[in-house]
Amino acid sequence: MELRVPVLVGHVSYLLLSKPAKGVEKSFSLLSLLGKIIPVYKQVLAELKAVRATWVQIDEPTLVKDLDSYKLKAFIEAYEQLEDALSGFSVIIETYFANLLAEAYKTIISLKGVFAIGLDLVRVDKTLELVKILGFPSEKYLFAGVVDGRNIWANDLEASLTALKTLEGIVSKGTMYNSGSIIKKVGVRHWIFIETCCFYFMLTYLLDEEINSWVTFATQKILEVNALAKALAGEKDEAFFSANTASQASRKPSPRVNDEAVQKAASSTFASTIRESEHRRGTPVAARPDAQQKNHNLSILPTPTIVSFPQTPNLRKVRREYKANKISEEEYIKAMKKEINKVVKLQEDLDIDVLVHGEPWRKDMVEYFGEQLKGFAFSANGWVQSYGSRCVKPLITYGADI
Repeated sequence: MELRVPVLVGHVSYLLLSKPAKGVEKSFSLLSLLGKIIPVYKQVLAELKAVRATWVQIDEPTLVKDLDSYKLKAFIEAYEQLEDALSGFSVIIETYFANLLAEAYKTIISLKGVFAIGLDLVRVDKTLELVKILGFPSEKYLFAGVVDGRNIWANDLEASLTALKTLEGIVSKGTMYNSGSIIKKVGVRHWIFIETCCFYFMLTYLLDEEINSWVTFATQKILEVNALAKALAGEKDEAFFSANTASQASRKPSPRVNDEAVQKAASSTFASTIRESEHRRGTPVAARPDAQQKNHNLSILPTPTIVSFPQTPNLRKVRREYKANKISEEEYIKAMKKEINKVVKLQEDLDIDVLVHGEPWRKDMVEYFGEQLKGFAFSANGWVQSYGSRCVKPLITYGADI
């Protein structure tokens, strides 16, 4: 059976993240509209129930903010009004990627009609302390986010397992399920742990073998979740954990991550020695147009074109053959020069004022420029949509844990 979980933005967060229309007085309370939108949420929940939805996730990102007592009270009252509409659903309340304050934590664990609560335990440390100090309601499930889905770096499994064992002594006994499929039983605890957000999906690994050992994409993230579930149930895969520990140990001291020259350049002491003139142009803005006109002798409304010309099938073929060592560097350069001559002549025939070479050698712009710099890597086929039909391969900054 395939489980589908519809996700709604929480009604209180929806209002708190909204902005009043122009002309509305600054004293206007956004939460005064709560009575008008709750019927809408009731209708949506009724429609979901009509199509046999059994789970509903409600995101309440504002709970990680420093909310006053008036706003926190609005959460309690709003969920009381929705309690009947939520009946029949397994309702998950998800917070976002930050620490909860004590009063917000007390609020979320007291909400009516809630089956489970999702907490981020990867990028924060105070939320776990709150669970330890204030406890967790025995009638609710905990979705503990211990595997980071916000980046592509391998999880520190030992640290995650330590956090889970801490929770094991706090959260009531019951049933724990695999986060990838909430139906499949894999353990014997009353709480669930999942990744903190959606996974990054890449079709192939990185081109660099060393960096390959540092990263985990979608499939590997799920394997990490499963490994933690089994370890907590007494079936720890020692080889899997050892490989993860080695990956963590190799990355932290790597000179590719810790570049002394970069650290020195970024230090406040070094930055303070840079003269003002070193990061400003020598020619004032007002003087540049005259200098440019004198040098280029352009018309009043010069006609330019974009730098890149279309990548023809023949150009792509030449690049593939060069990459596969089927043609020599000399043959490759000759083909590029031929294409440049072609596009320059075309621009001259069209009486274009500012000529460009067309960048025949360049593939995807982001990837091409990233490859010219240190600290960036790319997957082989990890394309994402940029706009329309255009796709790019996003660069991966391996010099920092972001």
